[in-house]
Amino acid sequence: MQTVELAKNSGLRSTADGGKYLTFSLDSEEYGLEILKVREIIGIMDITSIPQMPGYVKGVINLRGKVIPVIDLRLKFGLEAAEYTEQTCIVVVDVGSLVGIIVDTVQEVLDIDASQIDPPPPLGASVDTTFIMGMGKVKDDVKILLDIDQVLRSEELTAALESVTAAAEVA
Repeated sequence: MQTVELAKNSGLRSTADGGKYLTFSLDSEEYGLEILKVREIIGIMDITSIPQMPGYVKGVINLRGKVIPVIDLRLKFGLEAAEYTEQTCIVVVDVGSLVGIIVDTVQEVLDIDASQIDPPPPLGASVDTTFIMGMGKVKDDVKILLDIDQVLRSEELTAALESVTAAAEVA
């Protein structure tokens, strides 16, 4: 894989590597995440809710005997909640442990070359863009390439996922 380099001493990290990305939609936006982080894609299923979790932590699922926490990516990103449909999927990702993320629709796996990836636009110091690896330009579309480790790394979410995992192990 080739990495797009930013100007040295810019204080910014380099953008995403070129490679294969699973693309999906939330609301009207298109996102991508590294295919190597994806373990499985399943249809929406019964989710057991856990009390006292942040609203975006929907609960846990039992996937072949393994209890996996599930978050609604729409709610995590501050978007409006939406009805789950037959297009709604849970993408199981590996971020050191397995976590399910609910997305509106899974689209396709794209091979995005490093030359097609720009760094995230500067949005000011008050906007956290550390979870965006880059902006993938595919034909006339732009895919927001997520660093799923950063998306799922916030202190609040980490604490919530640890609580869910601990509760699941007791049960």
